[in-house]
Amino acid sequence: MATESPPNPKPQPQTDSLILFSGPSSFQPQPPPPSPETPPAASQTRSFGLFSFQKRPSLRVTTEFDSDSSIFFHKVSSKLFNGIAKLKFSFQNNPKGEIADPQVAIITKHLALHYDVEDQNALVKGFLDVGPNLKLKASHDVKAKEGEVTLAANLSDPVYKIELSSTVPSIGLPKATFKFPCGEVSLEEKEDDEVKRVLSINGFVKGSILNGIGSAFYRDESLNLRYSYKDGEMSFIPSISLPSNAVSFAFKRRFSPSDKLSYWYNFDTNYWSTAYKHTVGEDYKFKAGYDSEVRLGWASLWVGNEGGKAKTAPMKTKVQFMLQVPQDDIKSSALMFRVKKRWDI
Repeated sequence: MATESPPNPKPQPQTDSLILFSGPSSFQPQPPPPSPETPPAASQTRSFGLFSFQKRPSLRVTTEFDSDSSIFFHKVSSKLFNGIAKLKFSFQNNPKGEIADPQVAIITKHLALHYDVEDQNALVKGFLDVGPNLKLKASHDVKAKEGEVTLAANLSDPVYKIELSSTVPSIGLPKATFKFPCGEVSLEEKEDDEVKRVLSINGFVKGSILNGIGSAFYRDESLNLRYSYKDGEMSFIPSISLPSNAVSFAFKRRFSPSDKLSYWYNFDTNYWSTAYKHTVGEDYKFKAGYDSEVRLGWASLWVGNEGGKAKTAPMKTKVQFMLQVPQDDIKSSALMFRVKKRWDI
């Protein structure tokens, strides 16, 4: 979340003044008016060598509270050295004021350091552009003495990429991933039940089929086939998993730009769920639904974009209210809420 600097006050407009005097001794020279190009003293920067440092770096404070867990989550961040580095500090506390899970992080373009105060452990990450089409990424867990090194290369077309990643210390062949416009394929060694290392293949492909999009996902010897048809008002998404032969489908109907109904059904379990969504602009959303697997009805109200950040919400505050009503015990219904507030200092 980018930190906004306080706006500079506008310079006062220059006005012509008439000075009356009776003789040379009464003349008082007036100081020149401030130039529009000269920033106020409060926002001037100090230069040391090759870098210019802001006199007062801005702070961003974010507080989040979840009534379900009754825990506050706080995060303080600041950009240093004109955005060259970012300092983050986060911690949790319960209603009794007890602090837990304090963490400190320093992030730059090529290096990131995350330190866990309670575990006294650090996670170090590095990023380096070796060439115009070659990137190197590395991470190291100091306490566990383990890490990973990844080398990513763009081929002649930027859409085609190949990545090689290996654990440190290495215990086998590196994992290879090839990415192309319609999917990706990865090869890596894994241990089977007999503690033998075997070669595992994972990946997915997708493409246009019959005015829709067909996709195939293969992972851990399981294949999921899915077809998605979508027009301006309706979406139909059937899928099947092999070799379990589990079949399901999703149906979505849009009644207006702000009203949408979704329905999911699993043929192998006969479980189904449905949800209705109504939006007002980008900052207000109402959702209600039912899930037959857990026999639960629910309704939620969002103030602020559900998937967005607090800085884009009204008054930089995101609020969610959720009502859960169990079908078998209506008296145990629960109303929960979550609040996230951001301050820019």
